[in-house]
Amino acid sequence: MNWLNKLERKIGRYAVPNLIIWLIGAYTIGYVFGTVSPGILSYLTLSPYHILHGQIWRLVTWVFMPTESNLIFLLIMALFYYQLGMALERTWGTFRFNVYIFGGILLTVVGSLLMYGVIYLIFGQASAYMASSLMGGIISTTYINMSIFLAFAAMYPDMQVMLYFIIPIKMKWMAWVYGAIIVYNMISYVRVGLWVMAVPILASLLNFVLFFFSNRNMHRYNPKEVHRRREFKK
Repeated sequence: MNWLNKLERKIGRYAVPNLIIWLIGAYTIGYVFGTVSPGILSYLTLSPYHILHGQIWRLVTWVFMPTESNLIFLLIMALFYYQLGMALERTWGTFRFNVYIFGGILLTVVGSLLMYGVIYLIFGQASAYMASSLMGGIISTTYINMSIFLAFAAMYPDMQVMLYFIIPIKMKWMAWVYGAIIVYNMISYVRVGLWVMAVPILASLLNFVLFFFSNRNMHRYNPKEVHRRREFKK
């Protein structure tokens, strides 16, 4: 029995059902804030400098940062990730899905704080403050969403979806495209001197690597394995 099974026995009853709805609801509220009063969002960002100076609510409120500035794209994205998130929760169970989402959020926060500390020690407070402002203005749950997509693609690689409701494409090919986008974003940040932004991106996606490679029992949730067990029971 792996560590997740042991942890689930102890605290599994505290898992939040339908967590993806809460996550989508958070950045939808953030979109409303940004539309009605954009200044509010500046007090919600993941800014290590402000967190270390007493504004500890930012450890949580950064999940309200909208992932899209266009309402149509926001609605499409929300519908898409709602379907992926609910499917993963049904496949893994509520507790494991909670661990996956909260793990990505925690790693993003830890990665941002560590990077702030490194810059502070090497370049001083002024540079660390600038880096903190950059991270606060850019970091949202975008890469948490990408980790959800990668997890779904790993579980259902041959499932076909309609890209933009028009183009049929398998999940595994879309995963490669997502991976290319992530690498491109990181290279773009490094090329313009914003290498500091690569760390939160890596931290948020590290959850995908850790969750799958540290959990030896994930293969039992593979659709082919589920189908095989059902056929065996019949």
